[in-house]
Amino acid sequence: MKILVTGGTGYIGSHTVVALQNEGFDVVIIDNLCNSERKVVDSIAQITGKKPIFEEIDLVDRKKTLECLKKHKDIVGVIHFAALKAVGESVKKPLFYYRNNIYSLINLLEAMQSNAIDNIVFSSSCTVYGQPDQLPVKEDSPLKKAKSPYGNTKKMSEDIIIDTSEVTSLKCISLRYFNPIGAHKSALIGELPIGIPDNLVPYITQAAIGKRKYVRVFGNDYNTHDGTAIRDYIHITDLAKAHVIAINRLLSKTNKKQFEIFNLGTGRGNTVLEVIESFEKVSGLKLNYKFVDRRKGDIEKVWADTSFANRELGWKAEKGLDEMMISAWNWEKALAQKAD
Repeated sequence: MKILVTGGTGYIGSHTVVALQNEGFDVVIIDNLCNSERKVVDSIAQITGKKPIFEEIDLVDRKKTLECLKKHKDIVGVIHFAALKAVGESVKKPLFYYRNNIYSLINLLEAMQSNAIDNIVFSSSCTVYGQPDQLPVKEDSPLKKAKSPYGNTKKMSEDIIIDTSEVTSLKCISLRYFNPIGAHKSALIGELPIGIPDNLVPYITQAAIGKRKYVRVFGNDYNTHDGTAIRDYIHITDLAKAHVIAINRLLSKTNKKQFEIFNLGTGRGNTVLEVIESFEKVSGLKLNYKFVDRRKGDIEKVWADTSFANRELGWKAEKGLDEMMISAWNWEKALAQKAD
């Protein structure tokens, strides 16, 4: 069976393509390479022994999106990652984010409808919960006003899919995940930000390797035990496995609703300083970090209640923070070796 993975050369997308191919699926990748590189396709092939089909297309281009799905008539399901994702950048460029993330989804859904493709796994985010009143966050926790345009596009996208599923045969599983970090054990794929990283862990590894002078820690006056923000960090390969389970659930028609939601995390929160300490422990290096002002759009603390996903999907995050950090460091060192 053939699965379309939009944003498949990106960080989460590439690891999911590997997981899909390892489970016997054929994969078509659509990506505009705005935040990834074409050579990721070759790295995927090196890991799995099979090269996915690659189409360089921007989903904001409605005509090309329709043509691509018409060309690949045997696609049975879609996993939709393609979106801009930097919280800070979205605050500065809201229209850029709304145009890209919303138009691309609408074009994709129209193309799916035209080609009778009814199954979609949507890459959502814990940002839809805003700053929750109660922790850990459950799937039925109230959704707060998003702290950033990025978070708002995820909520709007879910609404668009829900409205569409109510009047068509579209079935969706929305995976609201927390903070994916780490890299594949092969160190052939990992997080590869273009320009200055927006996420904590690549900033840590780049500082450790000498690409950055120090790690910026946004805020040390939060209401947490060490003053830094808390997130639920999950290993990227644990996250990728959940996408394979989700698409199989739709294809086997074992979903219980037209639109289902699952939180994906470890169920535990770690502060920024705890992440830095974990990296120092596994790498044997001492990091230089500086506290800077809070970043607009960031929330104070959030972590998941994953019991529903554990029970319904039979999925559970397996890897701990230290394993996440050493895999991220191995990936950064592999990049440095390639550069040399």
